[in-house]
Amino acid sequence: MNENFLNTITLGDCVDYIPNLENESVHLLLSDIPYGISLDDWDVLHGNTNSALLGSSPAQQGKSGFKRRGKPINGWSQSDRNIGLEYQEWCQKWSSLVYEKMKPGSFAFIFGARRTIHRVINAFEDSGFLLKDTLAWKKGSAHHRAQRVSIVMERRGLTEEAQRWEGWRLGNLAPIWEPIAWFMKPYTIGGTITDNILEHEVGAMNTGECHINNASPTNLLEFPFKRNEGRLHEAQKPIELIKYLIKLSTREGQIVLDPFMGSGTTAAAALSLNRQFVGFESSKEHWVNAIERIKSGDAEEKAERKTAKQEALF
Repeated sequence: MNENFLNTITLGDCVDYIPNLENESVHLLLSDIPYGISLDDWDVLHGNTNSALLGSSPAQQGKSGFKRRGKPINGWSQSDRNIGLEYQEWCQKWSSLVYEKMKPGSFAFIFGARRTIHRVINAFEDSGFLLKDTLAWKKGSAHHRAQRVSIVMERRGLTEEAQRWEGWRLGNLAPIWEPIAWFMKPYTIGGTITDNILEHEVGAMNTGECHINNASPTNLLEFPFKRNEGRLHEAQKPIELIKYLIKLSTREGQIVLDPFMGSGTTAAAALSLNRQFVGFESSKEHWVNAIERIKSGDAEEKAERKTAKQEALF
């Protein structure tokens, strides 16, 4: 592994730096990638200039990310329909670069959106990866907004229609889970998975240390945020969830790659488990926050242990 990238978060686009990594040096790819749903500027991965994109319509100005997503106002144009394909092409662009850096038989856990995870799967399969499963992270709570149809009718002066549509809403059901696509880089043709484990030390699951409530792991993962867990990024994931996936698939000293480091959760989790990491982040704001988080990692771990000790007294 190139020592310049080991155990540090590099500021910049991962596409520019991944080619500099040593081939077959990464034991695990773990990343909460941009979802391609136009949540913010860093999540706009297409060329569409639809007026609904990022709050340019009067109804969206000044609203949160949930109101600024790129949803068509007056129907779906061809450009709108191309958003998914452009996102898939973006995913394949960097996943094909990552592929040759992964050890044969190694795993990849990729967080995605329910509406676009199929694009991620298509891209990774086209890059050479095999899909093992799709895990579900069940969140502790879900931010949910669904506009009442009756309110829209009332604003139009349609009192009778408003009464008829009472109880009906626009939007989706409460998004209580998120998908995690689980991939594997194929091992060498002619050998067995056990041969591959002996040579590369990847490809097996550490289920013995990953029981939840004394039960064997399933593909439904329930990990809420801890009470004292700071939030540095709007798409941040609980550190215990990231630790679980790292512990499930790697051994101490092995290398975890996160091309979209965000708040630095993957790096913090890897270090706490005595793993090494390689990370990239294109947003300077998030990069600064992630670097500070890593620097203060020892203090954060001590605070967590102190809190756990205090809670045990009650």
